[in-house]
Amino acid sequence: MANSEPADNAATASAPAGDNGNTASAEAKVHAGGHPGAKGKGKGKDTAKTKDGRPKPRLPRGLIDRGPAELAATETLLAAIRESYALYGFEPVETPLIEYADCLGKFLPDQDRPNEGVFAFQDDDEDWLALRYDLTAPLARFVAENYDRLPKPYRSYRVGWVFRNEKPGPGRFRQFMQFDADTVGTASVAADAEICMMAADTLERLGIPRGDYLIRINNRKVLDGVMEAAGLAGEENAGRRLTVLRAIDKLDKIGPEGVRDLLGEGRLDPSGDFTKGAGLDADQIARVLAFTVAGADDARVTCANLAALVTTSPRGSEGVAELTEIASHLEAAGYGPERIRIDPSVVRGLEYYTGPVFEAELTFTVLDEDGRPVRFGSVGGGGRYDGLVGRFRAENVPATGFSVGVSRLASALAARNPARAATGAGPVVVLVLDRDAEAFAGYQRIVQGLRTAGIRAELYLGTAGLKAQMKYADRRDAPCVVIQGSNERAAGTVEIKDLVEGARMANAIADHAEWREARPAQFTVPTSEVVQAVAGLLARQAADRAGDAR
Repeated sequence: MANSEPADNAATASAPAGDNGNTASAEAKVHAGGHPGAKGKGKGKDTAKTKDGRPKPRLPRGLIDRGPAELAATETLLAAIRESYALYGFEPVETPLIEYADCLGKFLPDQDRPNEGVFAFQDDDEDWLALRYDLTAPLARFVAENYDRLPKPYRSYRVGWVFRNEKPGPGRFRQFMQFDADTVGTASVAADAEICMMAADTLERLGIPRGDYLIRINNRKVLDGVMEAAGLAGEENAGRRLTVLRAIDKLDKIGPEGVRDLLGEGRLDPSGDFTKGAGLDADQIARVLAFTVAGADDARVTCANLAALVTTSPRGSEGVAELTEIASHLEAAGYGPERIRIDPSVVRGLEYYTGPVFEAELTFTVLDEDGRPVRFGSVGGGGRYDGLVGRFRAENVPATGFSVGVSRLASALAARNPARAATGAGPVVVLVLDRDAEAFAGYQRIVQGLRTAGIRAELYLGTAGLKAQMKYADRRDAPCVVIQGSNERAAGTVEIKDLVEGARMANAIADHAEWREARPAQFTVPTSEVVQAVAGLLARQAADRAGDAR
């Protein structure tokens, strides 16, 4: 779903193509053969060279490389999400990374030259193409283009990279991964309720227990009703409404009094910076603040509180009725307020969505780089966007969906339980101690036997000695190494060293002499039994990891 910006990037859904802090056109440089986003002198052109004139190896800002451990953790996470979405009857679909720029939506700042906020270029026909900035706009194009042949409602999920040409910063990347699920073609809020149930089930499938997450739901129509009752309806007040939304979104950070200031003339923060407010009067401020505190543990009480604020607004009353129906579906399915809650303070993306809006929040704390406890916060979001597919068709096509910020969620899971980081996920390494033809042929037979049995294995092909080969195996995150020197070969045996268990035992042994005597987690087997021995060791390691995960 379109609004996973809170999950991986800080941009709001209404401005996915926001200012990237660079007045020069990155896309113009792409078209001219330059390097967008790289550090340069004034115009963004990167001419970094080493002293001998070679190009300096460097990443553009806002992009990252990922190693095998992170990739493995991400694949595990994606598999769990796929299983959860498939359980609800959603099926995969894939759209290209590149779309026609005019198909990406009304949030592009300039249709004639869409080169701010998105990465865009012109093809030979002078049509503007752009890298997708989310997964929802391409879905809307796909549904509209294939509308007659798709079953309705159409349930699909998509996973992939999206791109933002924005100023990078902490937790704010130019490329990040989203995992979306959407139901297109039904106006029933039962679909919204189901999406929220699926979001809760997905987090639990990933090992996040109840009490450590919360799915929060609000409704755009209710806030529209509050704005209308406060005298803020109409296009002339669009800017003030956006300021009100941004103020409410900061409730957790600055508290009710800080929000009151931002709803009024403005707020001076502790650093001395002044933020101009919405300029509401006292009655308007009171009504908006009453909206933010209308939430209660009991959804019926929350809905009653909201209904009292929008009695003069048919649109607001319609929104309350939708929240009431959603709450009824959740209760019938056994999803209580400790998992999913109606929460009027959720406003992120409300300027984009047309009805219910939801956010997945992790409520546990982790330690930051300075060792301070911090709450991880949002890892996904979504809502109803009934107008997006309708951009391409004469009739309205209702839709709702949810998006997980994959990178952010993976970071949260790693921070929650560092011990679950990949250990022994690399291949078994067969060490090479003797390099004569006969010995090397024996090593080849061992490694090929492991591979034939379906065990990932590699033969060390460097020139280093035993100590360096052991360090290499550690860096490869090998579960074990197979060692055969001339003595073992003469005896028809091999030594197998369990690197995972060896590391654990070594940490418990303080004395070096004791360590050498113990030779932790190292054992001898006949060469003919090496495959069975390694397979048994890997099975024990897998069982240990499963136990740690529980």
